[in-house]
Amino acid sequence: MAVYKIFPIKDATLYSDYPLMNTGLDEMTEIRSIESPVSNNNSISRYVSEYSQYEIDYIFEELIKTNDYQINLRNFVATAENINQDMTLEIWPLASSWTNGTGYFQNSPPTQDGVSWGYRNNDLQWPTSSFDRFVTASFTSDQPGGGIWYTGSIDPGVSLPTTQSFNVRTQKDINADVSFIVNQWYLSGNNINRYAYENTVSSSYFQQSDIFNYGFIVKWEDSIENDVSRGSQPDVKFYSVDTYTIYPPQLEFRWDDTIYSSSLSEIQTENVFMSLDENPGVFYEDSINRFRLNVRPKYPERTYQTGSIYTQNYLLPTSSYYAVKDLDTNEYVIDFDTQYTKISADDVSNYFTLYMNGLEPERNYEIVIKTEINNTVLVYKDELYFKVVNG
Repeated sequence: MAVYKIFPIKDATLYSDYPLMNTGLDEMTEIRSIESPVSNNNSISRYVSEYSQYEIDYIFEELIKTNDYQINLRNFVATAENINQDMTLEIWPLASSWTNGTGYFQNSPPTQDGVSWGYRNNDLQWPTSSFDRFVTASFTSDQPGGGIWYTGSIDPGVSLPTTQSFNVRTQKDINADVSFIVNQWYLSGNNINRYAYENTVSSSYFQQSDIFNYGFIVKWEDSIENDVSRGSQPDVKFYSVDTYTIYPPQLEFRWDDTIYSSSLSEIQTENVFMSLDENPGVFYEDSINRFRLNVRPKYPERTYQTGSIYTQNYLLPTSSYYAVKDLDTNEYVIDFDTQYTKISADDVSNYFTLYMNGLEPERNYEIVIKTEINNTVLVYKDELYFKVVNG
């Protein structure tokens, strides 16, 4: 198992009512479709974000050694208003470059040095006609702009957009599978044919077009953006890459590299003593650490033997998983996943590898272990602590 996170290199919100305004340094991004004070159409906002192609290439080329992986776009909600029915947001791959800018929503006069509803940088407007092949946009005649994106007709194997639905009772964080989009960024950026790479169809069957990495655009579906009946006026704000909280947006890569091959005995009792080996307790934010688990019965049976019964290591069952909690917030920053946080084993012990880059520095964390022994689900978290620091 492995979990690896990267963070945006830029993000900003595009506002239809303020077509020249840049918000590139705002601490939040926003998607909304509310009554406009200046237009007969809705006041719409969408946000754009981009992740480093260099980091994406590194992960595919150096870390992921399997086809069993998933990549999720994660954004954490700050406020959510008027989600009073089932609503769906869309995540599209942007089809043009753009400039982050240095603006804030509250600036007066508005900053105009970067991406906005009308412009993708200081000088170039978002195209509103004569789009490239497999590229489209969505806007009204009095609100031209709002970004351009690759469409779902780009080739027969594409499923676009990625979507996520909300209602009044659901969690409003974005946690959407964007594996296809990010995979395509890697393949297009490195001139690799997708079908030959995945070996899913004949290598002579080429994709119709590339999808290069200009980032994502996130918006409400057209039926919500165009609803001028005021039947729904959703307004959701997410923490941006410029947030001072511990909730920046992220791309989360998960893949299964579990190995379970050992001659050690599997523990048979629910009364387990567990400790961490190879845990210095403090890690720099770019560290990679393989944690090993010392596992033995808490109350071992007395036997006649020459060695100590307390030095013998046992294995947890194959259905064992790890998670990581932030000690201050008590929130899981890496949650249990039966596919991607499985614990491995070799002839020494159980183990798992943790990439610290996805954890906020200068914070304390707790490792939590979940397993099933004798048909009983057990959770262990006794003093399995560590800290991540800057450096």
